[in-house]
Amino acid sequence: MNYKTSPARSDAASLRSANLSKGYSAVFATVFIWSVPSLFMFYLNRYYDPWAQNFYRYSVACIAIAPLLLYQIRRGGPRIDMHAVKLCLLPCLPNVVHQVTQVMALFYIGPGVYTIFTRASVIFTALLALAFFPEERVVIRQWQFQLGTLLGLIGAFGVIWFQAGANSHDQHIALPGLFIAFTATFCWALYGVLIKRPSAELGSIRSFGVVSFITSALLFPLTLAFGKIGTPFQAGVQANLVLIVSAVICITLAHVLYYVAIREIGVALSQSLQLLCPAIAMALSAWLYGERLTHAQLWSAGILLIGAFLAMRIKPIATAETAENI
Repeated sequence: MNYKTSPARSDAASLRSANLSKGYSAVFATVFIWSVPSLFMFYLNRYYDPWAQNFYRYSVACIAIAPLLLYQIRRGGPRIDMHAVKLCLLPCLPNVVHQVTQVMALFYIGPGVYTIFTRASVIFTALLALAFFPEERVVIRQWQFQLGTLLGLIGAFGVIWFQAGANSHDQHIALPGLFIAFTATFCWALYGVLIKRPSAELGSIRSFGVVSFITSALLFPLTLAFGKIGTPFQAGVQANLVLIVSAVICITLAHVLYYVAIREIGVALSQSLQLLCPAIAMALSAWLYGERLTHAQLWSAGILLIGAFLAMRIKPIATAETAENI
């Protein structure tokens, strides 16, 4: 009686299993990839100023995404026109600030500490979503969100504030470094909220293609004014190779893989697993650069990650939708 339906059910189960495997492979790849951008940027700070580093990294990412963008355009769908450019322009402004300030922050703190600190962007994104989307403000009444936000902000401040100085383990981070680190994380969260509309209308690949082009275009005059546009000719082959690899892997490839992950296993699990990034980044930074956390930073990091986890569990729908589209 069930002979005809069993093969169909078996095929469906096999397909689902394959999709889950694909999703988990993609999400764990992004977890590893997003553990290393600060390590690359910390290394490149020896050769590139923050303006030039970001201009060339985003230019390479823009070139790398171009084949996928052209492939999608040939298949049809939304057009890339002036409307698409205007749609993506606003999110690019905080993105430019984020890209530059995250590199500047690495002059004050280590790459592992910065990766831990950026987990606070989950909380900032949720708070900004509450401000931009009134229908989501009911979330703020939930104790998990309130407690998670409070713990996350306390932990984020502690991770940065208790950064040991170069010459004294009792020295706190300089106030400009604290301000730059918070600015970088806040602007990343703002970008995450503002990109919601463009990504919903254009799709992931199209919106990222346009954003990478506009971001590169905005960084070009800033590099001419404040940076050194000729840095690639002076940096050497190894540094230039590291820059290209970091752009292709950490910006373009990670973007595509994360989109696959949230499509196959969902945004909640995909984002929760990103909390593994700080541990991987800290281990790699300790191995490569000898970075160590103070006891106060370890406690602060634990508080921050617990707060981020609580806030993520009940974050606004708008925040979840944003994560699915960036």
